[in-house]
Amino acid sequence: MHFPAVLWPVGMWPAFVTLFVVIGPIDGAAVFSVLTADMDRPARNKVALRCVAIAGVMFLIYALAGNALLSLLNVSLPAFQVAGGILLFLQALSLMFSSPGMSSIDENEQREAAQRRDLAVFPLAFPLFAGPGSFSATVLLMSRAPTWLERGMIIAILLACLVITYLSMRLADPLMRLLGRTGSDVVGRISGVLLAALAVQFVFDGLRASGILA
Repeated sequence: MHFPAVLWPVGMWPAFVTLFVVIGPIDGAAVFSVLTADMDRPARNKVALRCVAIAGVMFLIYALAGNALLSLLNVSLPAFQVAGGILLFLQALSLMFSSPGMSSIDENEQREAAQRRDLAVFPLAFPLFAGPGSFSATVLLMSRAPTWLERGMIIAILLACLVITYLSMRLADPLMRLLGRTGSDVVGRISGVLLAALAVQFVFDGLRASGILA
């Protein structure tokens, strides 16, 4: 099966890797496991489903209205590619050099989450899964898919990543036991390296589109 050539060099696999890494199902499962440790299984499953549904709505808004928002703010696509690439690169650094799990949200967010009853909204849906890095990646990928068919492919990949995220939360406890701390560290480091390379490519594309890089 061949995808439209216009999607290359974005491609389907790089798009999947980018969205999978910025959403972070494995890292998110670790956070979910900690924050919902005192809940019974039906309650945890309900939180997981609600979280993915809210994140999915936010992602669709990013995907369908992101470029319009950039135009409204008079921000050029090359400028956003460079800025988004830098933001994704910083996220990649945090994946490579930080501890997994609760490091995905800071201490203030952890304390606030402990006081809130609706964990599905904060900090799970936002900023853990549908955060600034995810916004940048989604808008960048959609901007490089000029037809609705190609945009539909990106949205399909996005939905697939959300399904994986939901399953990861449903299976959070056995998944964490299987991977352990070492396994989680390895997944985070590898994901960070892949995201860093993709982020640098976004910066190069932005510089090339602006005429700065020949």
